[in-house]
Amino acid sequence: MVHATMSMLQAIRIFLFYLLLGTSSLLWCTLSFFIAPFLSFRGRYRFINVYWCRFALLLTRVFLGIKVRVTGAENVPAQPCVIVSNHQSTWETFYLSAHFQPLSQVLKRELLYVPFFGWAMAMLRPIAIDRENPKEALRQVASKGDKLLKEKVWVLIFPEGTRVPFGQIGKFSRSGSALAVNAEMPVLPIAHNAGKFWPKEGWGKRSGTIDLVIGAPMYAQGTGPRAVAELNDRVAAWNAQTQRELGSLPATAENPSEGAA
Repeated sequence: MVHATMSMLQAIRIFLFYLLLGTSSLLWCTLSFFIAPFLSFRGRYRFINVYWCRFALLLTRVFLGIKVRVTGAENVPAQPCVIVSNHQSTWETFYLSAHFQPLSQVLKRELLYVPFFGWAMAMLRPIAIDRENPKEALRQVASKGDKLLKEKVWVLIFPEGTRVPFGQIGKFSRSGSALAVNAEMPVLPIAHNAGKFWPKEGWGKRSGTIDLVIGAPMYAQGTGPRAVAELNDRVAAWNAQTQRELGSLPATAENPSEGAA
């Protein structure tokens, strides 16, 4: 009986969370559509992304009981660079978008066509790619990402390309490392275990504390394809090792770096 009651209360909390999250998203994106065009890019980013993402994180704490413990905050450089993180849930998108500002991220081009939500996202200068055309997508990440970095905008890359279930790690593409090498900037590696509390599949959530680790910036040793591959190997190995230490991966997990460019 006690277990059933607790499950019912958790279901109610999850329902209220999604109700408030969806309602606030619709209202905020609609409001942003009319106000944000008159703001500077940085002001627009704060208005559209930072404030709403902070509200989403507040809902996450209050209704879902999900908190965060950050390690390595002192490693964040003053100069914006390429952020490379594993991807397990929606939570890290909220957190990283609110924490690093202004920030641009790679997303599916189709998302920009979603009424109000997509229109608001389009004003944040995302790197919108066509996943059906990988070569063109890489060129877009390289060209637009380089321009954004030069304008002191953080660029967030999820090298696995999609959300990966907790306990697993996907192959790391070289796009983030290639962008960093070409722009002569470091990669800021991030690892977390958000999927333990916010699973990839389903609506269910678990209360608890997400561990997010920010590593020391990693610099390429040289230039060209070999430097890109070597940097990507280091970033992928660091992420895998950090996830093992967080208990997110088995000790035998393979190095997730991708063999092909």
